[in-house]
Amino acid sequence: MKKYIYFLFVLSFLIPFHESLGNEKEKFIENLISQMTLEEKVGQMTQINITVIAKGPNRFSSSFPMEIDDVRANKALVDYKVGSVLNTINNTAQKPNVWYKNISKIQDIAMNKNRLGIPVIYGIDAIHGTTYTDGATMFPQQITTAASWNPENAYNMAFVCAYETRASAIPWNFSPVLDLGFDPRFPRQFETFGEDPLLVERFGVEMIKGYQGLDNNVSNKYKVAACMKHFVGYHATISGKDRTPAYIPDNVLSEFHIESFKKAIEAGAKTIMINSGLINGIPVHADYNILINILRNKLGFDGVILTDWEDIRKLHDRDKVAKTQKEAVKMAINAGIDMSMVPHEYEQFFDDLVELVNEGEVVIDRIDDAVKRILKLKFELGLFQNPVTNYEDYIDFGSKKHQKLAYKSASESITLLKNSDNILPLKGKPSILVVGPNGNNMRTLNGAWTYSWQGELTDKFAGDFNTIYEALQNKYGKNKVKYVAGVSYKDGGNYYDMEESDINNAVTEAKNSDYIILCLGENTYTEKPGDLNDLNLHKLQVKLAKKLAETGKPIILILNLGRPRLISDIEPLTNAVVNIYLPGNFGGDALADILSGEVNPSGKLPYTYPAFPNSLIPYYYKPSEVQNNSQGSYNYVGEVNNQYDFGFGLSYSEFRYSDLKTNKNQYNLNDIIKISVNVQNSSEIDGLETIQLYSSDLYASITPDIKRLRDFTKVKIEAGEIKTIEFNLPVSELSFVNSENEFVVEPGKFKLSIDKLSKEIIIR
Repeated sequence: MKKYIYFLFVLSFLIPFHESLGNEKEKFIENLISQMTLEEKVGQMTQINITVIAKGPNRFSSSFPMEIDDVRANKALVDYKVGSVLNTINNTAQKPNVWYKNISKIQDIAMNKNRLGIPVIYGIDAIHGTTYTDGATMFPQQITTAASWNPENAYNMAFVCAYETRASAIPWNFSPVLDLGFDPRFPRQFETFGEDPLLVERFGVEMIKGYQGLDNNVSNKYKVAACMKHFVGYHATISGKDRTPAYIPDNVLSEFHIESFKKAIEAGAKTIMINSGLINGIPVHADYNILINILRNKLGFDGVILTDWEDIRKLHDRDKVAKTQKEAVKMAINAGIDMSMVPHEYEQFFDDLVELVNEGEVVIDRIDDAVKRILKLKFELGLFQNPVTNYEDYIDFGSKKHQKLAYKSASESITLLKNSDNILPLKGKPSILVVGPNGNNMRTLNGAWTYSWQGELTDKFAGDFNTIYEALQNKYGKNKVKYVAGVSYKDGGNYYDMEESDINNAVTEAKNSDYIILCLGENTYTEKPGDLNDLNLHKLQVKLAKKLAETGKPIILILNLGRPRLISDIEPLTNAVVNIYLPGNFGGDALADILSGEVNPSGKLPYTYPAFPNSLIPYYYKPSEVQNNSQGSYNYVGEVNNQYDFGFGLSYSEFRYSDLKTNKNQYNLNDIIKISVNVQNSSEIDGLETIQLYSSDLYASITPDIKRLRDFTKVKIEAGEIKTIEFNLPVSELSFVNSENEFVVEPGKFKLSIDKLSKEIIIR
């Protein structure tokens, strides 16, 4: 490390590292850029997969355990000056000491064998915990966290994830997802905070705070740089499939999709990843208007703009807007991309970009602008001083303290959707049959991005945690709880492939049990492997449910899934329905505590749960979705039919709302509307309740939404207690984006509603 130490010694006369970053940071970066060759600059803009420089048969797969290959690493990091590395080998989690050893070697090569000693920045997808580290704390997925309606759980997840990602020697996390998850067909809905813009904004900001710190000081060894994704409109596809085209009017893009990113940028988010798809026929990676006019100029984002996996190449190979790979590089860099997640064939990207600059097709100022942002990020992370954090300094890695926070999030998120005759909580010490493919399965509790990309390795790493079956055995006793799969997921192949295993045995055991805990849902998936053509539950799962119903025994349906799969055929056969989403390693324990009554459920749906394949609309639909057949000339469906509405969720407590008030009836545009409502817990059980405030613009120049969520709060209300809940709603938050793409509040009547209560007001 002698050369690296000398480099820092020289720079110490130029830059006092321990001073505030302001002007000194700028001087440091400008001085560094002034010394860099074009090749060194382009190297900084290049990001490669770890398999490219690891030992193994080729650059796409590696041998185990992870080990850096000297020849490959020197070629990439020294010859090609590559400035960033991502991912893990073979989509497999590594121990913290393995991460430390390998990233230390990467930094040693990059900083000691290159004349300027610039550190590499390592990035990872740590989605609901430190995905690729063995022993890390796995929280519920984002959609599950949103179901808690408590943004504190998002902060806790990011706080722990930042700590444990740094314990893995990694300073950059490709999270949070700030996309609007309003399409249940989309395979990444579970990675979002749901269908409502306000939920996404609030939970997203808390994630930024948890990752980067309340003071936004990412040089703190317990913090990471966050990466917002995927800017913008990624989930709004026509087909409902991943990385397919979207058609989004400007006003819809502004009102529904951009605001979550705007709030995260205001919270200080350091980096952003771009939508892999197309909007209105233009690949976002080549869209100057979105990347520069909107993201840079309008939103004021000053951080690093990163591509997603191979997305510059896809401008040529998939999207057919670039005639050659070289033209694809030109389009993306000129559109505003700072760093290319290549991730394998880095030589071509590097050579093409160097040639483009030398030919005048990409100006050097564009290169300098990108490199300045990348070096600024590395400086702010403290990588020039401390390029590798040591796992031995992180005594809380995977600790009970962190695990309690993950359990809390799961227990607050699980959502009770049906409870006929108050069958839950279960009484006494009943005999229980756990049945279904998700009943004894850690993989399905966690979902994808858990120890591996598709989550298929979870059972290998999560053996110390409890499945639903194991948690119920711990709660009620091994002699009281049995498990029969009935149907199972096939090994290998597509995630949705199933096979019938022992339905007859399941029926026999059900007849001898007091209750059936029927655990249905999905296997793990994400991105393209998660695309589907049928939103119904698999036919074998439906068959299992119907056979069990014939026994006449009470059925508690447990839904363990990343998106709402249709259950309209079997829901009437059940006595209770509980949605656990993807609750993480402590989901089984949290569910057992809820079924037993130790925990009172308080989750609420963060999306609309559809009942039919052709009724897939979010709660903020337009009035024309509901039309009266006033003439009687034709028969048609004149209403929206959902299985369960957005924001719905039952409790073992009973809450009654009354006395909705506003401080006056008429308001000016600059006023704040003061709203109050009384909420009484009329039961004998303490409970948590989420009070949701909605508004409806009764008439507007653009057809208004039926309603929009404007505020919410989750409070504990003790048995018999009445609480007065107050909201202060600025009139400006009643705005919508008009046809001129401007946020406006138009004078007129508005309706405010909480639960089943409503009150009209006038905006002058």
